[in-house]
Order: sequence, then structure tokens, then C-alpha cells
Amino acid sequence: MDAIRLPERLGLGLAKERLGLAKERRLLRVGHRVIAGIDEVGRGPLAGPVVAAAVVLDLRRAPKGLADSKALTPAEREALFEEILAAAEVGVASLSHEEVDRLNIRRASLLAMGRALAALPCRPDIALIDGNDPPDLPCPVEAIVKGDATVASIAAASIVAKVVRDRMMRRLHERFPAYGFETNVGYRSPRHLAALTSEGPCPFHRRSFAPVRGVCAV
Repeated sequence: MDAIRLPERLGLGLAKERLGLAKERRLLRVGHRVIAGIDEVGRGPLAGPVVAAAVVLDLRRAPKGLADSKALTPAEREALFEEILAAAEVGVASLSHEEVDRLNIRRASLLAMGRALAALPCRPDIALIDGNDPPDLPCPVEAIVKGDATVASIAAASIVAKVVRDRMMRRLHERFPAYGFETNVGYRSPRHLAALTSEGPCPFHRRSFAPVRGVCAV
């Protein structure tokens, strides 16, 4: 799937409480003006794409309650997803299961993050990346371990990437219900592994991942 650009939307008119913005404020004080947070979702699943998001928050309207997407309920993620789209610049990109198999998951994840940055409707002058393995980007990059739990811009990116990918996997569940994609979103689960054994892989499984590769080899 190619990079997609999500248009900026009008806000609700009321400023949200600004939480977790210390990092962005420090960068503003030293001269940075457009600060992007970037994160990816989908390194571990046995099926489906890897999805990355880049988010440039308007610090005056940053949504309240931003957190690592894994720490939020699905309902909280969905609500924050809409608030982020209403109050930020957002770029999203995904690489298919086939690209993951061809490139390997690390290279696919880094490429997805670069494409997400390129999909932004603005040009960041610094990017904050979750983890310690940053992609090569056309701007300065700072990698922050556990950044999705400590930096608002990265947390917002993790939420956007997670919601986009979960929606994609729920659509796949409608076509391939045996694997339980509506709940496991492609990750390992007893139901998923049992279906791999009984049904074999579907067209969207990652053939390079060991459990799938083992089934294909039988």
C-alpha cells in the first residue's frame, strides 16, 4: 500500500489540557518549529501489513490523555484517533505482508516510517522516533526508547498507526474469519495458531515468519 495523506481537519474550538508536551516545548525553545513524532505498529504479527504514522501536534490543541497505544482500550484509541486528526498534521504509510517477506520486517518498518514522514502535508525540521533503531530521514532524528509512553507526539503516532492497522485487520477478518483477526489483529493467539494448522495460511500471512513458514513447508 502506498503512503496516504490524511487532510488536516478543523478543531473543536476549545483547547485541550496539554499533557506530556515537555519534550516538544524544549525543542521549540532551541529553535525547532515543526516537530514530528513517528511510530510503527505490526512488527510481530504473523499476518497483515506493518503500518507507520507521523504526527505533528498543534501544542495548543494537543488531545488530553495521549499515551502509548498499548496502554489504551480500543474505545480510547478510537476517540483519540479522531481528536488527533482534528488537531494535528498526520501522515500514514503501510507496507504489505509481501513487502515484509521480501525486505524483512526491520527494513519494512524503517521504510514505512520514512514514507509516513513523506506523507505529512508539512516538512518537519526534526523527527522523534520510538525505540533505538531510527530510519534514515531527510531531517534530524532523535530516537527515544519508550518514546511512545513518554513523548506526546510519538504517543499520538502510535495511536494513529494502531487504529489504522487494526481497522485493516478487521476488514481481513470478514474475508478470513477462521484466524480471529478481529481480536488478535494478526498476532499469535491459540485460535490463530490452531487455524494455521487446520486451514493453512491465508493470502495475507507472512511466509517468512517461522510459524507460517513451518506450515507452508509441511
